[in-house]
Amino acid sequence: MAIRALFWDVGGVLLTNAWDHNERAEALEHFQVDAKEFQKRHETIVAGFERGKVTLDEYLDQTVFYQARTFTREEFREYMFSLSKPLPEVLSFAKALGASGKYFMGTINNESRELNQSRIEKFGLREIFRVFVSSCYVGLQKPQTEIYKLALDLTQFRAEECCFIDDRAANLGGAASVGMNTVQMQNFEQFQSDLKKLGVDA
Repeated sequence: MAIRALFWDVGGVLLTNAWDHNERAEALEHFQVDAKEFQKRHETIVAGFERGKVTLDEYLDQTVFYQARTFTREEFREYMFSLSKPLPEVLSFAKALGASGKYFMGTINNESRELNQSRIEKFGLREIFRVFVSSCYVGLQKPQTEIYKLALDLTQFRAEECCFIDDRAANLGGAASVGMNTVQMQNFEQFQSDLKKLGVDA
């Protein structure tokens, strides 16, 4: 059956990750924040943060600004947001696929609300995607099967008509379990080749 809908992860596929391990480590080193204490606090609140139950300010209150700092909240926030960069080849390819009119384009991604919204706006993702099934909006996270089922319900495509693209095998497993086709992003050439095998091309 032909692919009619493409659902994309964002961090690690279209853009760099927003606030994953490497980004957190870079920020903590830059601001000289104790990594062990931060990680302990991060783990207690990150699920709510990514599901949209905890605001960025509430997250920072718990993980960074529970004590006086030599830097401001705004400085830390700006640094967090500055870590997001585009992955140009993939982003351009996604734009071409969207512009072709052949495919419904959506995202399924785990991300906190403020970072997700900033990235949508900064990198022009609204021009490419028609729906954002983001954890912060729907209160579900990959690889829970419910988030993939919700994407199917919202768009009314059959699972076999859809392909989900992610860089992490566990997330692909969740999509495959509901019947979606999947492609793992390892490098751009491999990614394009695997999509072509499914008949997907601009």
